[in-house]
Amino acid sequence: MKRMTAFVAAVTAGAGLMVGMGSASAGESSAEGLTPYHHQRPLWKACQHSDLDAAGAQCADVRVPLDYARPRGRSITVAISRIKATDPAKRRGVMLSNPGGPGGSGLDLMVMVRKAMTADVQARYDLIGLDPRGIGRSTPVDCGWPVGTMLRSAGVDRAAFDRTVVVQADLARRCAATEGEYLRHVSTRNTARDMDVVRAVLGEQRISYFGWSYGTYLGAVYTQMFPARSDRFVLDSAADPADWFTGTMAAMAAPNEAALDDWSTWAATRDGEFHLGTTGRQVRSLVEGLVRRAAREPIRIGEYRVDQHVLPMVLFVRFDSARNDVALAGDIRQLVDAADGKTVTPNPGLEQILRVFYRPTAQTQNSAQAAVVCGDSSAPRDPEWYWRGIHRVRATYPVFGSFTHSLTACAFWAPPAEPKTVVRNSVPALIVQATGDTRTSYDGGVRLHRAMTGSRLVTLQDVRIHAIFGNYPNRCVEDTVNTYFRDGTLPRADTTCHDD
Repeated sequence: MKRMTAFVAAVTAGAGLMVGMGSASAGESSAEGLTPYHHQRPLWKACQHSDLDAAGAQCADVRVPLDYARPRGRSITVAISRIKATDPAKRRGVMLSNPGGPGGSGLDLMVMVRKAMTADVQARYDLIGLDPRGIGRSTPVDCGWPVGTMLRSAGVDRAAFDRTVVVQADLARRCAATEGEYLRHVSTRNTARDMDVVRAVLGEQRISYFGWSYGTYLGAVYTQMFPARSDRFVLDSAADPADWFTGTMAAMAAPNEAALDDWSTWAATRDGEFHLGTTGRQVRSLVEGLVRRAAREPIRIGEYRVDQHVLPMVLFVRFDSARNDVALAGDIRQLVDAADGKTVTPNPGLEQILRVFYRPTAQTQNSAQAAVVCGDSSAPRDPEWYWRGIHRVRATYPVFGSFTHSLTACAFWAPPAEPKTVVRNSVPALIVQATGDTRTSYDGGVRLHRAMTGSRLVTLQDVRIHAIFGNYPNRCVEDTVNTYFRDGTLPRADTTCHDD
């Protein structure tokens, strides 16, 4: 889960059982009815995006079918960007990408990621960014939500949980009312099909690929649907494809509670600066108490009233990287002061987080995330199923269990149009995973590695980070990824890297 835009949990799933390296289904391999789409000629132009334009990128729109079962029906637009290979003589092909979310715009991802690429990798690939269907400059999903995301804690008691049920049902209702039939066609499988149309439009037989977080699930689904079209795939911070989406959420409980313990110990060594406690236990107790205080009365800070549903999400947002520890300590100090009745103006980082949850704009409102994950796989419908799960884990995961095991709008969504994708193939791939990842737990990467029998796993040991290559400098990871993209050489065995 990278980028919600930058901060939503890892998510993954799709549809259709295909085993091994065999072809995709007849419909995928024959591309029946897609010839007019494959023969498009993209009209490249300036991206009107400061980072992309500075990188010399160009952008274009690609038409794709709304419904691949009826390719002669309505079409929609998928926006792509291209940074050309720096040496045409060495050019190998195209590398598509996805930043995660889902719900994150991917047009500018490669501007960031290519900084970790060696010159000879940049020489070999046209780097392709893409806004998946429903997102960004592509034909968008916009449910007009009053909140930025469906991801929130269910709170500390049954009354709070019951209010959460009402909120999530309302979010699903708004999407059904505003987007209607479009929702049935927003899914990971259809995004994978869109990627294959882009491949054809760019005149390539195969694609290479780089994905963070949810982008690993998308990449894995593509390899399952289009194994013969898959070249060099790097899947960074991976989710378990068999456990998407409800299971992916539940798997975040343990690493986030562990992150809270680690951060509490760290903050205790800086009590002279932040005054949160002199032991890790004291700091954790203060945080747990702050959640209970927000349950009794929302904490007024600036223009916001931070309640028990959002306060744990402040920690969750920050825990995607240990580099945020100082910022989180400042956030908690301000929230404690505000709970104590002091007049507090939230610092810019905290204000940005709260604004997304409470005052979303058209750019930060992320109903597209719900469209993708709810369109990928069915979620349990009965609210009592979630309440029992929360009750079961609350003692073990006192801060995050009510978030990771809560229901979302998916509980009230129309059933997916296709069955969930079973990823099981031998397409070569490089999977990169940090043991301290709080979005896509380390075990998820291990399970994807087992499902993709031709893959190798690169473990970044004892680092709390989500999304590594291009986001967290590490020579060992970078050398391994660059070697694979350059030469197609996977490590002979799974590899462990350590923090620089």
